[in-house]
Amino acid sequence: MKKPTIFFALVCLVAVLVWHIGRTAPDLALLRTYLEAFAEQKAQSPFLVATLFFLTYVAVTALSLPIAVWLTLAIGALFGFGWGLVLVSFASSIGATLAFLVSRYLLSDWVHERFGSRLTAIDEGVRRDGAFYLFTLRLIPVVPFFAINLLMGLTPIRATTFYAVSQMGMLAGTAVYVNAGTQIGRLESISGIVSPQILLSFALLGVFPWLARFALGLVKRRRVYARWKKPARYDRNLVVIGGGAAGLVSAYVAAATKARVTLVETHRMGGDCLNFGCVPSKALIRSAKLAHQMRTAGDYGLEPAAPVIGFRKVFERIRQVIAAIEPHDSVERYEGLGVEVLQGRARIVDPWTVEVHFDDGSARRLTTRSIIVATGAAPFIPPLPGLDDVSHLTSDTLWDAFAERDEAPRRLVVLGGGPIGCELAQSFARLGSAVTQVEMLPRVLSREDSEVSEFARRTLEADGVRVLTGHRAIACGVTGSEKWIDLDADGVTSRVVFDDIIVAVGRAARLHGFGLEELGIPARRVIETNEYLETLYPNIYAAGDVAGPYQFTHTAAHQAWFASVNALFGFVRRFRVDYRVIPWATFMDPEVARVGLNEQEARERGIAYEVTRYDLADLDRAITDASAAGFVKVLTERGRDRILGVTIVGEHAADVLSEFVLAMKHGLGLNKILATIHTYPTLAEANKFVAGEWRKAHVNPVVIAWLERLHAWRRGR
Repeated sequence: MKKPTIFFALVCLVAVLVWHIGRTAPDLALLRTYLEAFAEQKAQSPFLVATLFFLTYVAVTALSLPIAVWLTLAIGALFGFGWGLVLVSFASSIGATLAFLVSRYLLSDWVHERFGSRLTAIDEGVRRDGAFYLFTLRLIPVVPFFAINLLMGLTPIRATTFYAVSQMGMLAGTAVYVNAGTQIGRLESISGIVSPQILLSFALLGVFPWLARFALGLVKRRRVYARWKKPARYDRNLVVIGGGAAGLVSAYVAAATKARVTLVETHRMGGDCLNFGCVPSKALIRSAKLAHQMRTAGDYGLEPAAPVIGFRKVFERIRQVIAAIEPHDSVERYEGLGVEVLQGRARIVDPWTVEVHFDDGSARRLTTRSIIVATGAAPFIPPLPGLDDVSHLTSDTLWDAFAERDEAPRRLVVLGGGPIGCELAQSFARLGSAVTQVEMLPRVLSREDSEVSEFARRTLEADGVRVLTGHRAIACGVTGSEKWIDLDADGVTSRVVFDDIIVAVGRAARLHGFGLEELGIPARRVIETNEYLETLYPNIYAAGDVAGPYQFTHTAAHQAWFASVNALFGFVRRFRVDYRVIPWATFMDPEVARVGLNEQEARERGIAYEVTRYDLADLDRAITDASAAGFVKVLTERGRDRILGVTIVGEHAADVLSEFVLAMKHGLGLNKILATIHTYPTLAEANKFVAGEWRKAHVNPVVIAWLERLHAWRRGR
């Protein structure tokens, strides 16, 4: 018998017992009659009667029967306040824990299988503050205790914690009823036990933990700030360190709300995305794609042509693209919005003071209510022997290094098989380089499903990239005029000769030189923050790549809203940063885009799922565009259309993904997408068709059979 069925049977049993109790509802007169009989038995066998009442109370509490109050009164009357409180306190806590364990055993797996992704935030909250919330609920008797028992069983709170907190939290309410039992001879009605004054007292008692938590927070803040002298007045409401995506959005929000804000940038406004990352790489990818399309023009009924690649002109175009976008992130624009922009190196002197050093040797100190650290990340350089000897490049430095060259590198090594490495390897191969891509792991794009990784590998190899997965770089060097890198694959060493090498093995947060160490702010891989993006000091925030856990421009902007609003208005209300629906893409050709879970992650987390797939080879627009390679893969909850994650491989996959991002953000399922009109012919129709595939797989065969009979009957057959 399935566990939910057993639980339903228990519910039916309890319902029958409740109905039976309701037919002969107890009252004070009946209770006094029973007490006279039990008093005689107690005089003869006190231990036996105590045990009987104890076990009965455990059963009543475990089954949530509505006679616990009467039993409490009886125990108080028979055993007095002291022993009565001991009996009821332990029996009620044990019974509640039994109900908790039954709920966990019979329902938890089933509930998490059906609603697992929706419960993630709740589970995290309970892991963090479950004991606190449970204690508060136990102090307020108007909250049904049986509901607390059952619902807590669905959460990850430990059983021992549940028991201990329940024991303490229910003690005050238990004492009131046990004491009333000792005065049962003077009670006129059950309603007289809990007066409005007592209920108000319990409500205030329930608020007490929150007040205590607030007070502890104040004490903690005082300790954190104890060695610093707080300014009497402030020059700024907010100082933002870093002019990348997170810093710009933070400054924009502050200026839009008329706060006085200063933005400090050491290098170039726009940060890595504009100057070294998203913008130049996409411009490079576009030029490389056009060169590829010229070679494959036969697919479109045209004569293929070998492109004449002006490498210097490609990089001139990249500079032009950056220059066209620069005004969006410029000093002039932000000053026009009301932001003070300082070009210098910022250092946090104390929790409210930022010192800015300028190139001319001067310095300036600003006091501020809050600080946002948005210093971004830089390419990680592995400790590879000889790497400095071969003049390695990174995704930051290659743009200036290649800008003055007339030809693409003849032999290029790309170290790294992640998104950046794959994008650069494909682009330079299409622009004429002989590219060798080296990845230590067994496959490229290792965070994606294996079929996506294999698709990416085949695409790279089709463009001429030599992909070496499972190869670990062990040394670089120069022999004569030749640069080389030695690789190890399962104990077998090989050497690759190259002219240039691009290191693209990941990015590391910029953590040093901003005063974090002196303030004692924990910062290992990233700056440690809480759910409000606060650091050790509640008025100092971190956002963007320097804060993690994602290194995407759109995530940096997302975090910046939370950081800036909390920094400016947290004294009224704070907002927890929301990471529930984060999309990302690898801009290879075809693109790889994803939101939510893929199969690999779902299996690792033990989440039950279904897969629905639609191949772009069947999509009309993809066929007309000769871009039919790829697929849409959707993970849903078993038997439901609720979307857990989507992976799209294909032309403009990152754009097509947006509909699924919206659906997941607002809880819309595949049936809603299926019912939405999509323009024909477009690539976005793939979203509707994959929803249709899900619908077809979940058609009820019994309903279909009856419909077939209905139509036959209407035809007179």
